This record gives sequence, structure tokens and C-alpha cells, in this order.
Amino acid sequence: MSQPALAVETGDPYMTSDVVVEMLKQLRAIDTYDTYEGWPEEKIIDPLVMTKERKREIPIIGDPDETTLSRVKAYYNSIASLIEKKSGLMAVPVINITHEGFGRAFILVGKLIVVDKTLRDVHRFGFPSLEDLSSKTEVVIEKALALIAQFREVAEA
Repeated sequence: MSQPALAVETGDPYMTSDVVVEMLKQLRAIDTYDTYEGWPEEKIIDPLVMTKERKREIPIIGDPDETTLSRVKAYYNSIASLIEKKSGLMAVPVINITHEGFGRAFILVGKLIVVDKTLRDVHRFGFPSLEDLSSKTEVVIEKALALIAQFREVAEA
């Protein structure tokens, strides 16, 4: 049986972006059985790249498995970690997902909600490319940092 080709190519320039580097740290942190031991970074991050072909293979209605749920949690953990590094204030992700793949993700800084995302079809969670992952996540982080700057007193509470 042959292995499917990776959507992330070796030498992808976005592999060194802050978001992808932090995401790799988070994915390795949740790998309690050392499944990723010896894997190239491209192979570890690859399941987050949801190309059109990959999306077509996943049913429209479905329940997310534990691996997919852990990727979603790792994604929001990485956003919280980057917000924390850039703001100097502790950021905490709060994620609630039903067994059907619907829910909500918040990131709190003090008493301030800096990220609020409704989650749908979590079983199809991913981004079309690493470029898309990096750019969309940077926008989320910049908006969060702007909220922290605007409401610093609440964020420090």
C-alpha cells in the first residue's frame, strides 16, 4: 500500500512562520505516545492542510475523531501562546466542541475575550495551504492584540 502524497512540500517558506513553528510545538506536546518521533515537520503539519481533494474525500456530515479534536485544540493553544508572547499577558484558550463537531472557541486574556470563534464541521478542520494558515492566524492575533491594547485594564484584570 502506498502512502498518499503530502500537501506540504519540503522547503515550503511558511514552515518557518511563527504560527507554523508554534503549531508544531503544540502538536508535539500532545503526542504522548511519540507517534511523531522521527517524522519530518512537513509530515506532522500536513493534516492541517485541507486541499479541495482532501475535503472531497471527507463526508459533509460526520463526527470528529479524537485526533482531529486534538488538532483543533493545538491550533487554539498555539494562537493563545503567540498572543501571550506578543502581549506579555497570559492568554487562555477555552474550547467546547460537541460530539457532532459544533462548538465554540474563546481565548481569554484576563477578563477580556480576545478571540471568539464559532466552530462548525470540525471533522473537516484545516486550511487550504500553510500560507492560508499563517495569514489567517496572523489576522486573528493582530485583532486580539488590538483589543488588548484598547482594553488593557480589562486584560490585566
